Amino acid sequence: MKHLKYLLLLLIIIPIPIKAKEIDPDFPDLYSENAILYNMTTDEVLYEENPDEQVAIASLTKIMTTIIAIENIDDIQKTVTIPEQGLAGLKEANASVAGFKLNDKVSYEDLLYGALLPSGGDATQTLAYYIAGSNENFVKLMNEKASELNLKNTHFSDPTGLDDHNNYSTVRDVSTILKYALENETFKEIFTTQEYTTSNNLNLKSTLYYNTHNYNLNNLYIYGSKTGFTDIAGFCLATIAKNDDTEFLLVTTGAPYETRYPYHFVDAINIYNYYTDNYHYLNLLDTNENIISLDTKYSKEEKYNYKPNETTSIYIKNNITKENLTYNYEGIKTVTPFTKQEQIGTLTITLDNETLKTVPIIYNGTLTLSLLSLIMDNLIYLIGAIILITIIIILIIKKKKNKKRRKKRKYSKR
Repeated sequence: MKHLKYLLLLLIIIPIPIKAKEIDPDFPDLYSENAILYNMTTDEVLYEENPDEQVAIASLTKIMTTIIAIENIDDIQKTVTIPEQGLAGLKEANASVAGFKLNDKVSYEDLLYGALLPSGGDATQTLAYYIAGSNENFVKLMNEKASELNLKNTHFSDPTGLDDHNNYSTVRDVSTILKYALENETFKEIFTTQEYTTSNNLNLKSTLYYNTHNYNLNNLYIYGSKTGFTDIAGFCLATIAKNDDTEFLLVTTGAPYETRYPYHFVDAINIYNYYTDNYHYLNLLDTNENIISLDTKYSKEEKYNYKPNETTSIYIKNNITKENLTYNYEGIKTVTPFTKQEQIGTLTITLDNETLKTVPIIYNGTLTLSLLSLIMDNLIYLIGAIILITIIIILIIKKKKNKKRRKKRKYSKR
């Protein structure tokens, strides 16, 4: 009956379609108002919707909180005591907690897991207290890091992510924070953990584990996540996922929160399933194929056939093949053995007049000089030069003879 109730809710609430649906009818209807999806393998944006709109991000704030804490902790095994400041205001704000109690003895590592897995405000406020002395001082570190990462649409007002008009970001900025944080091995280890037991025997489960198991969601690809939810922010979610050959990163905000059904996870699962089922890697350029053929001069080779140094691929829909693409070269049309080893042109690859890739063409200096060709191609100039030199020599000789005659006449008069 419980699951039937949620199924009925799914049918009642109409999902919010986003622009990709207009372009591709196979793209899933989404509940989230803002989204950005990266292919981390190729470092490209696959999809975005309102990516730069400033919105409340709820506990996605804790991604920044946690990486700031990690970067300011010398020993994550060090034990600290949960202070009153670590619990202050959380019950009144109905904030999520990990379950730490006043005066509990826990390690910094316990607090880091408590901040990310169950999204514990008790963990983040305790970290803020011991690292910076207060939430206010810790927030300064967060905003300094936002500035360092060049986040133009992000500002933090607390380390927990409670609703506040001064605590906002965008899905693009959050994705930047997450990409930065994932470069830290400690952060990534925690972010991708599903269950953890603290040093004081508190069992922590990730919100990914909770949502997928409690609601029987068929998650095939997500292996790390951070959730956020408040009345203003709605359901927010940052996830990483992978299949055999691709790593993804997705950030969404603004999914319906009223019924508490995890529409943010529904969106993420549907998006990952869509791209995994409908996209593939297409080799645009292969190292064993000639991509352009140019005329040559003064060379033993009749043509200069350019092969790329590395294979270039693109992540694209399954029904697109190389036959659908247009390759257009612009640049030098004729090369010689004297051509400098530098960029001689550009190859633009398009699909339906949309540029997919622009590749610089670099001459690699492989042409062999043909002296005979050089002589024959410049024979007229060579003959002209010989004639000119001959005329000059004749004129010089004639000038010398005239000079001698003048001297003889001069001496004969004396």
